[in-house]
Amino acid sequence: MVLPVTRVARSAWRPQGITDGERVIPEETAVAFAYNGCFHAVMMATPQDLEDFALGFSLTERIICAQEEIGRLEIIEGDGGIELRMGLSEPVASTLNERKRHLASTTGYALRGIAPLAEALRPPPRVADGQIFTPAEIMRALETFGPHQELNRQTRAVHAAGFWEPGAGLIVVREDVGRHNALDKLGGALVCDRIARQSGLILLTGRVSAELVQKAAVIGATVLIAASVPTGLAVRTAERAGITLVAVARGDGFEIFTHPRRISKDSVAYVA
Repeated sequence: MVLPVTRVARSAWRPQGITDGERVIPEETAVAFAYNGCFHAVMMATPQDLEDFALGFSLTERIICAQEEIGRLEIIEGDGGIELRMGLSEPVASTLNERKRHLASTTGYALRGIAPLAEALRPPPRVADGQIFTPAEIMRALETFGPHQELNRQTRAVHAAGFWEPGAGLIVVREDVGRHNALDKLGGALVCDRIARQSGLILLTGRVSAELVQKAAVIGATVLIAASVPTGLAVRTAERAGITLVAVARGDGFEIFTHPRRISKDSVAYVA
């Protein structure tokens, strides 16, 4: 299997001069998703946690509704990339085939290409009520998130998605060169380990897009926390899904954009 990181030679310029050396950088490879022998999509991703990726992608893209609907999974590595070959049970396979035929007939493109706008902007599912979290718990989750990003520690070049739970701390972290891939991998891990998504916080690095909010809603996240600023569509999507969207979350605080009822008004100062 391709390793998630690699070492390359490089020359570094500094005001003092140029020095030769090495740098650890993330690996990236084509990962193809195939269902019942038919290719569905190809993603450029970090070759790690591929079982979680297969399950999480299938769930967040709404190809399946439950883990049991994937009858088998084969991971095939070739010269051009990696294939995730999955067997779907009926009637899931028939529904996917019908979805592909509909998209091809309405746009002239299959799912591997350009999907119609309605497919890209599907309304997100409404999440459960979930529980209330204190500001101190959010800050504690942020504090523990960074040290558990092993690939990013080595490369400073990948995104991460994590799940933090009161009393248990940071339970799962998944990393990838793609923000969406990291969240898909996290979703697959949470479902595989049967972790209740309403009991904790999902943490993300980078900017929050509407697609990330859609994926979080399918996973069942009630609180989504991100380091950067969300897009306007991401905020509207979170509002519609019932997700508490917390962003610009850093060491000095955070901002709440939607459904603030899940964040208590505890004003006690946080001490790291």
